[in-house]
Amino acid sequence: MVEKIKNVVVFVKDIKAARRFYREQLGLPPGQETEYMMEFLPGEGTALGVSLAMHDAAVKLVGRHTGITLTVKGLEELYAKLVSEGVRFTEPLEKSQWGKMAVVADPDGNEFALVEM
Repeated sequence: MVEKIKNVVVFVKDIKAARRFYREQLGLPPGQETEYMMEFLPGEGTALGVSLAMHDAAVKLVGRHTGITLTVKGLEELYAKLVSEGVRFTEPLEKSQWGKMAVVADPDGNEFALVEM
């Protein structure tokens, strides 16, 4: 019987650039790490895996909207910081009645929604 989702994985071509983006720029809490993969948000329920795309099927998944939404405290401040560091947003910060949202792209073009409610 399936109990829960352990992690979701995003594939990248440049693991060094990904490490800087996810760890330093987004500030995600790190977990396990090897030469080819990293885990973030350990112990938070579902972890985020970032893995080097080493086979054709994985390479085809690099550089797309992931369908993953990350909840952020202080989204306006994070957005301003990332913009000043040259991080690309595919959808700018918008405010609505339910909260704030922006869509950010990692160095390989994988997109994530950032929301603050």
